[in-house]
Amino acid sequence: MRIAALRERIEGERRVAITPESARQLVDAGLVVTIESGAGAESGYPDAAYQAAGAEVAASVALGTVDVLAHVRPLPVETIGALKAGTITVGLASAASELAAVRALRDARITSFALELVPRISRAQSMDALTSQSLVTGYRSVLEASMRFPRFFPLYMTAAGTIPPAKVLVLGAGVAGLQAIATAKRLGAKVSAYDVRAASADEVASMGGTFITLDLEAADAAGGYAKELAEDRAARQRELLTPHIHAADIIITTALIPGRPAPQLVTAEMLGGMRAGSVIVDLAAESGGNVEGSVAGEDVLVPVVDGVVTLVGAKNMASAMAFDASRLYAKNVANLVALMTTDGTLTPDFDDEVVAGACLTHDGAVRHEPTAAALEAPSGNKNSEGKN
Repeated sequence: MRIAALRERIEGERRVAITPESARQLVDAGLVVTIESGAGAESGYPDAAYQAAGAEVAASVALGTVDVLAHVRPLPVETIGALKAGTITVGLASAASELAAVRALRDARITSFALELVPRISRAQSMDALTSQSLVTGYRSVLEASMRFPRFFPLYMTAAGTIPPAKVLVLGAGVAGLQAIATAKRLGAKVSAYDVRAASADEVASMGGTFITLDLEAADAAGGYAKELAEDRAARQRELLTPHIHAADIIITTALIPGRPAPQLVTAEMLGGMRAGSVIVDLAAESGGNVEGSVAGEDVLVPVVDGVVTLVGAKNMASAMAFDASRLYAKNVANLVALMTTDGTLTPDFDDEVVAGACLTHDGAVRHEPTAAALEAPSGNKNSEGKN
């Protein structure tokens, strides 16, 4: 069977779904690997490295000859239309916001696997792209903040005086948040963090951060996520967080709710009490934002007393570190493909909870129930929804 990866077409996307390292793994599994020329160039993987790994490099890839297509970003409808029925796709699908693409996958009888649907169980950790890419974004978020912050991160005691450490506050202690805590600590900052989930306190402490305890009950949801708060409770949370927001020099926000807009944790009013020169990086900006006023891909200067606060709206931050982000992501793809491969042939076993859980569409049906329900809803039938 032939597995292929194309150059990602979305502007600013530098990652690639197959690296030379993962290509070697796929070749060893008995697959023929075809890479579009230049697909790995922006992430630091030249065509020659793929050829050395045993992959074919083609100036263009005839999608009708492909059995398996690996991708990073959700596939455009026109790409889906060029695939033959029965083709298997493996990549991020963003099904909730890409209903037109899901409909196209269903109607073309494509078997699609969405890496964000991989069950969060121990056996599937090596295939969990959300975790691998969140590690990258959490690390990068602190670097982005440090480049905009006009002061040092660590404590310095010098003959000319003492410079206090920066105070970093991380809101949301999932994978991205924990990596942000660890990175800020390595840079010498004083770090605190908050999360609505009960288990987060020990995880924050393990990274060297101080956990902030608010007078609120925990809000744990299935799969290790946090559940959405009722508005009265969300308002109370913002009220209790306000003094911590005002005391921070740098804030990293990471809170997401699968399939829903990101919760607003910081209002414009809360921002107004921050010190001039402070920096906020909103990792949820592409999903509506944790911070009022954040714009994905832009720096917004928020006026405060004696100056401004810089509000950074993160956009595809993993792509800014494309070499390692691709290395991790491609390994996730290859591990899921390997799970379904026997003697060089992909034969998905839908009795396997990992395979079944990650499957979005198969044999003309949408297997992911929330997405199927969204397609059946009146708004899911609009042609304007879910376009790439």
